[in-house]
Amino acid sequence: MQIWVDADACPKVIKEILFRAAVRCEVICTFVANQYIQTPASPFLKSLVVEQGFDVADRRIVERCTAGDLIITSDIPLASDVIAKGGLVLDSRGERLSKENIGERLNMRDFMDTLRASGIDTGGPSAMSTADRQNFARVLDSLLNKAKRLP
Repeated sequence: MQIWVDADACPKVIKEILFRAAVRCEVICTFVANQYIQTPASPFLKSLVVEQGFDVADRRIVERCTAGDLIITSDIPLASDVIAKGGLVLDSRGERLSKENIGERLNMRDFMDTLRASGIDTGGPSAMSTADRQNFARVLDSLLNKAKRLP
């Protein structure tokens, strides 16, 4: 398993959790963004800079990930593409996205886009809480431990 991070919008606190987890579990973790992401010195942490443009980082993640890789993103279309390739998806609040729930999430995203396009203020996501960070770390650890036990 490798970890691929949609790093442009990934909260700093989540990046820090990923830095520690990748080194501790000796798993390659690549931060994909349209700018360089500073990572601690480690053979397990990489920064992949892509050119500027809409969804360029997303497309690169889909191109490079393989079945069983873990992708960290809150981008629902990216999550859908990764799931179709057999990847695992975890958002920055620790929610697993899967074949069972991605259709519902895509529908909700499209609905909210429609509301915004018609001028309705839908607000944004709530601020990251301590519980969100703890949930992310707990689910990440569970996925990494499960991957270690696989042959």
